[in-house]
Amino acid sequence: MTHGRTESVDHENAGEDVIAVDGEDNKQGVVNRLEAHTGEGIRHRAFTTLLFDEEARVLLAQRSPDKRLWDAHWDGTVASHPVEGQSQIEAATVRLEEELGITPDQYSDLRVTDRFEYKRHYMNAGVEHEVCAVLQATLSDSSLDPDPKEVGGIMWAPYERLQRNRKWYRQLQLCPWFEIAMRRDSDD
Repeated sequence: MTHGRTESVDHENAGEDVIAVDGEDNKQGVVNRLEAHTGEGIRHRAFTTLLFDEEARVLLAQRSPDKRLWDAHWDGTVASHPVEGQSQIEAATVRLEEELGITPDQYSDLRVTDRFEYKRHYMNAGVEHEVCAVLQATLSDSSLDPDPKEVGGIMWAPYERLQRNRKWYRQLQLCPWFEIAMRRDSDD
């Protein structure tokens, strides 16, 4: 029991807030990020960003093994939460630079392409209950400078092949929000 209390006080997410939302992504207030990801969770605003190169390959980033939830899983390019007063596009722009060294001059078409709600528990460590915006853009310059504290590895994958032939990529543990975004994108 003491360990759980120590984590809630000491974990880096305990000092951050996320935006609580209803199922339609309307703001309901601001909540502590760690509390939003603990127990049954609190529904909050999030985003996942998929960047492509000019050959229609998607840039996958492996989450750092030090992450509390979905550690070492493969994700779309970046995923996170906007803070109070920040749009998902503004938040994605910041996270792309912080996590991968990708600056806005490397893409020009970052846009929201979808939005969905989901809830998934991760072992006994926590939960995601999010209304997740999906953002996409194409890189004109694919130079990267990954932050090893955030990113365990990177990989370019042919997007259509990954979407249509998941069994060929079974060895990759994918984050649930990325799998949902990719499945919804192939339904169009």
